[in-house]
Amino acid sequence: MQSVVEDALSTVADEPVEVTCAGRTDAGVHALGQVVHFDTAVDRASRGWVLGANSNLPDDVNATWAQTVDQEFHARFSATSRSYRYLILNRLVRSALQRHRAWWVYQPLNEKDMRQAATSLVGEHDFSAFRAAGCQASTPVRDIREINIVRDGDWITIDVTANAFLQHMVRNIAGLLVAIGQGDEEPGWAEEVLESCDRTKGGMAAPAHGLTLTKVQYPSDFDVP
Repeated sequence: MQSVVEDALSTVADEPVEVTCAGRTDAGVHALGQVVHFDTAVDRASRGWVLGANSNLPDDVNATWAQTVDQEFHARFSATSRSYRYLILNRLVRSALQRHRAWWVYQPLNEKDMRQAATSLVGEHDFSAFRAAGCQASTPVRDIREINIVRDGDWITIDVTANAFLQHMVRNIAGLLVAIGQGDEEPGWAEEVLESCDRTKGGMAAPAHGLTLTKVQYPSDFDVP
């Protein structure tokens, strides 16, 4: 995604543009709330940046707004929290339309057990048991502010907000919660895995295509939409 955004903005600016993203996402992961910043001496109206970028972007990438920000703003380091949603289709029959947006799990899931298990993950912890082997973060400590698990008919959503995330962290959490929801493990297993700080104890990672970056929050002083 980053390279195609840079190419599109470079065309609008008529000069090379490099962007900094609020967060990196794995291949196959979606983003509704990604934020990027870039430096340029070129003067364009916000409307011009948006329409110009979208004219040069592929159909699956779209800019929704643009504005000038203070020099102190940094898309990554100024963020105070990030929110992801993991979407699960829990029924016997798969969905043709949502096959690239949700993880189809045909075994019945007990969302109450999943919700109970998730409570042990809230707060500031060492999330080594939920990070990818190739994760380059300097520390495994993260602060999960909220995890909400909601069922609406056949659909289960896992919404997670934290100050920041490790590579594959949400996917590994979703995979663990599904194992508990299926009855393969008890809700207390979540705390056991967390305290182990051992990724090999945590089971499978959920597929990338069910995950979406939904929001990046900044201090109100920056007036980011």
